[in-house]
Amino acid sequence: MRVLLLGFRGICGPQGGVEAHVETIARELAALNGSTLSLEVVERQPYVQRPPAEEAALPIGVRRRPIWSPTSAPFEALVHTLLGVLYAGVRRPDVLHIHGIGPGLMAPLARLLGLTVVVTHHGEDYLREKWGWLARAVLRLGEQCAVRFAHTCIVVNPVVRQRLERRYDTGLCYIPNAAVRLGRESAAASSPRAAASRRLIISVGRIVPEKRQLDLIEAFSRIDAPGWRLVLVGGADHQSDYARSVSAAASKRPEVVMTGAIDKRAVADHLAQAGLFVLPSSHEGLPIALLEAMGMGLPVIVSDIPNLKALSLPDNCYLPVGDTERLSTALQKFVDTHPDGGGGVDWTAHLAPFDVEAVARATHDVYLAAANRRRRAGRRPNLGVGVAAEEH
Repeated sequence: MRVLLLGFRGICGPQGGVEAHVETIARELAALNGSTLSLEVVERQPYVQRPPAEEAALPIGVRRRPIWSPTSAPFEALVHTLLGVLYAGVRRPDVLHIHGIGPGLMAPLARLLGLTVVVTHHGEDYLREKWGWLARAVLRLGEQCAVRFAHTCIVVNPVVRQRLERRYDTGLCYIPNAAVRLGRESAAASSPRAAASRRLIISVGRIVPEKRQLDLIEAFSRIDAPGWRLVLVGGADHQSDYARSVSAAASKRPEVVMTGAIDKRAVADHLAQAGLFVLPSSHEGLPIALLEAMGMGLPVIVSDIPNLKALSLPDNCYLPVGDTERLSTALQKFVDTHPDGGGGVDWTAHLAPFDVEAVARATHDVYLAAANRRRRAGRRPNLGVGVAAEEH
């Protein structure tokens, strides 16, 4: 079975949660026992590294196909997805898997071309602060197209799934992002951790308003924490007033470090040295960076938005969005109780739903059901325990 993946910047390099998820799942799908999948990953050419360091490590059955796209924020995703859908119309894959509600705007065109379409709804992007009214309207339309025209629409967060099912009165499929392989990353949570170099608070994410790095810098600047550093991992996709404000605020504090966009191995190295992970966002889908930090046994502080509350973390992990005073108090308390750095936390039970192999198998089953949907019209696909879906 041939599957074409579309709607993101690329794998083996570009930063972003969707990109990390697609790369992880593509590798795992190709490695599944009994898998007969051939995966073609359509990437945005300006973001493709030549040659990427990880290219040689891609498993057999995963192929990259760069296609030109603009690099301006309003047009990048839509233009590239349009070209990618037309390319799929020529290639005729058994399944076209589109990621994101912006690219989901092209689901009707894909159906018109006779393609079998799966769309993953990674989050309500129209709630992001960076978009104006026109972009938000287009993203809402993209969500409608994804839900109404995809043969199967996957949602990565159970709270979002419930909202969408009420809004559109249709059944959707819940499959979370893949972030950890239980038994390996989770083992780090219970193993002894060297505390000497762990006096580091870390946040990982693009420099965009909804990540609220300015709140974190302000809260950190208020605490008394000799020897501690704040590290902001991630870069700005496009220069903006917010990105410049974050850079200016960080430059005034020598203990605040901005790494810019770095590869996943460097991100892992920073997480391994950290004592605490903080995510004060006002909007998230299902942040892979948070799951990876938990997989490494880091204590976490996150905002109390519904999509993060769905993770059912302990109450003391949650703080109100934008309340820098309470965030500062929480940071000071953590520093005072962990003078030599954070201790290990065993998040194994919380991470069980995000196991890479389980997510890949559920995705594989969706592909099988979608590819065979014409022969199984009117029948509900069996997608396994813990995953519910409905063809529509």
